[in-house]
Amino acid sequence: MALKIGSIEVEPPVVLAPMAGVTNPAFRRLCRDYGPGLYVTEMVSSRALVEGNEKTRGMMRPDPGAPVHSVQLSGVDPRVVGEAVRIAVGEMGADHVDLNMGCPVPKVTRLGGGAALPVHRVLFRDLVRAAVRAAGTVPVTVKMRKGVDDDTLTYLEAGLTAESEGVAAVALHARTAEQLYSGAADWHAIAALKEAVISVPVLGNGDVWEAPDAVRMMAETGCDGVVVGRGCLGRPWLFRDLADAFGGHPVQPPPLLGEVVAVMRRHVRLLVELRGVELLGVRDFRKHVGWYLTGYPAGPERRRRMAQASSLDELDGLLDELDPSAVLPPDVWNLPRGHLHGPRPVTLPERWRETADDPTPPEGADVESSGG
Repeated sequence: MALKIGSIEVEPPVVLAPMAGVTNPAFRRLCRDYGPGLYVTEMVSSRALVEGNEKTRGMMRPDPGAPVHSVQLSGVDPRVVGEAVRIAVGEMGADHVDLNMGCPVPKVTRLGGGAALPVHRVLFRDLVRAAVRAAGTVPVTVKMRKGVDDDTLTYLEAGLTAESEGVAAVALHARTAEQLYSGAADWHAIAALKEAVISVPVLGNGDVWEAPDAVRMMAETGCDGVVVGRGCLGRPWLFRDLADAFGGHPVQPPPLLGEVVAVMRRHVRLLVELRGVELLGVRDFRKHVGWYLTGYPAGPERRRRMAQASSLDELDGLLDELDPSAVLPPDVWNLPRGHLHGPRPVTLPERWRETADDPTPPEGADVESSGG
């Protein structure tokens, strides 16, 4: 059941969604060690890359041992995006480039970027065209949302445009920007996109909390693969479960707390190695504590202290206090993790909907820093 993105074969058909501050090389390595898939970098700003930002270039370095170097770019100016793609492919060795056209962050949409950009269909077309031409034989994909809100749905037209401009696949997070991360993902929209886009794969994203969810999404929508985001937070072993599920094998029960603790220790040490300073690595890990321990009997006070730890010794001491034999109760196996914000009205530039055919890049909408 392999997914084909250009010449790249992804089996099982699973893609890690870029998540700011989370899907860095440390987390990608953890996930990749559990199972195969396509592991994409955090979002990289096209403008920051073109302007030579060192942090951005560092985020684009290939992961040692990764079979495919996959990067995600954001941008609003076709010229800048095209140049960024050339750098990504020609200098950074990217094997696959994904374009982020679905960011719902208010500071981005109010300026016409992210999920607001597909409303301007000519500009959207020009951006995709520039990226595909600059990439040459390297496959380009597009990740988007359903639209701004239920009154301004863009995903079908945008998907068809991307297909006609030569992308290798399109991915849909089946929520609007207004929803943010609230409510249920609309898998019917994924099915509709799959029915409309016939020559390239369609990937579905939204509400894959456990491996059977991914299998069910593909069965119900006909999509060609799944993009996994919040479901893997604190659960890098989800990629092992996905490989088992797609391979027709039984999915293992959630790990005992002792196994979770072992992964937590490894994760924080990978972050320390990545950041080069123990304090910075431990601070980066703090956000992961709650995700790893979701549903396990760890105690609120101990969780709080872990989320404030400043050294490996301090964190290890607190982890030592946990019961390694504790199990995750079945009724909390698929608890949501990560962002739960929304719904929230989307602010757009003045007359943004009325000027949908304006190809002019919006001023100030470029994300200036990579990662989010």
